[in-house]
Amino acid sequence: MTGPYRIEGYVIASADGMIADANGVMPPSLEHDADKRYFEVALDHVEAVVHGRHSQEFQPNTLRRRRLILTRAIEALARHPNNAHALLWNPEGAPFEEACAALEVSAGTIAVIGGPIVYTMFLKIGYDAFHLCRAVNVLLPRGLPVFVRDLFFGEPETCLEAAGLQPGDTLWLGDEVTLTDWARAS
Repeated sequence: MTGPYRIEGYVIASADGMIADANGVMPPSLEHDADKRYFEVALDHVEAVVHGRHSQEFQPNTLRRRRLILTRAIEALARHPNNAHALLWNPEGAPFEEACAALEVSAGTIAVIGGPIVYTMFLKIGYDAFHLCRAVNVLLPRGLPVFVRDLFFGEPETCLEAAGLQPGDTLWLGDEVTLTDWARAS
């Protein structure tokens, strides 16, 4: 745990470990109903969501969730212009704990939902768990990987293991999507 916060990552990746195509866009081939249901239920139990400016989540409760949106366009912290539940956050100007406090989140589970820079930053901060879904029949050559290539090489599993997480059993969420929950070693 990072202070009073439990940090959990959520991602669906292609069979070759990509979260978007070569243009940086999440293609419809990565959208699966079973994964969407799993993701929606999980986010309904978190205190806040963290993501980059290009990452999104579209569920019935999306607009009610508190969120930190990473950006370099501000110095430290700023209210989101269109979402009363969101803060813009530059991690270089304000530490994570300060951003959570400004969001009025003092403890609980924080969901990290992308993209690669955000996933990589929290890999360094320390995930307590990482929920890795794979669309096993989808390949995205030259796509955007889960973790930033310059800092972490290899498949997402290699990066998670190097960060001290261990995989649980792999489960099937429907016919085309697997889920492996990674957890911090005790």
